[in-house]
Amino acid sequence: MDIREETEKMLEKIKPLINKIEVNDKKGEEMLENLKAYVADSEHFLKNKNYLKAFEAVIWAFAILEICEELDVFKIER
Repeated sequence: MDIREETEKMLEKIKPLINKIEVNDKKGEEMLENLKAYVADSEHFLKNKNYLKAFEAVIWAFAILEICEELDVFKIER
């Protein structure tokens, strides 16, 4: 699988989760906005064929998601 395909696959996984995120406080709201920004950046870079930056942005989005979930900043019903 190439980097473009992997990025698209990861975006398909993370985008539905965004609507399921419950935040606990103001910091959670800020982190959710950051996560959404990285997803939007990834889509932008993908559209402009900058596949490495698109991949990096979606990786950051997943990092934010997983860290915030681990620290109970986010709750996600799966």
